[in-house]
Amino acid sequence: MIKQHIKVGTDIAIFVHNHGVLNVLLIQRKNEPYQGSWCLPGGFLEDDEDIEAGARRELKEETGLSVEVLHQLRAFGAPDRDPRQRTITIAHYAVLVGDPPAVEGGDDAADARWYEVTNLPQLGFDHPQIIAAAIERVLAELHSV
Repeated sequence: MIKQHIKVGTDIAIFVHNHGVLNVLLIQRKNEPYQGSWCLPGGFLEDDEDIEAGARRELKEETGLSVEVLHQLRAFGAPDRDPRQRTITIAHYAVLVGDPPAVEGGDDAADARWYEVTNLPQLGFDHPQIIAAAIERVLAELHSV
């Protein structure tokens, strides 16, 4: 019998739509792997934690931001997505309208900033794929309104 050692995490893509411009919230990692790189807020779920509760906790700890509504995007689980170990993440997203709210890096985030989705810095992990999938979903939702 094979025993799996798989961690489950969550990554959160928070967007702000303001006057036709779409921004996404990123954090700068304080620790390895990808120390100094920009990534989505997120982290590992605690053993007794609901998935959405974990997403909300990680978002608050790393950026100071709380949002009313989070939507589950999908799971990402390529075997090499995290160099530390096999990790599956349940990605979430939300769209805010108006001016971007104030954020600041906390916990294991050295910084937190809003970036225009057309001008993103180099990203760690598989976050380019997560952001691309989230943008596709967000744009479909914005065009259906």
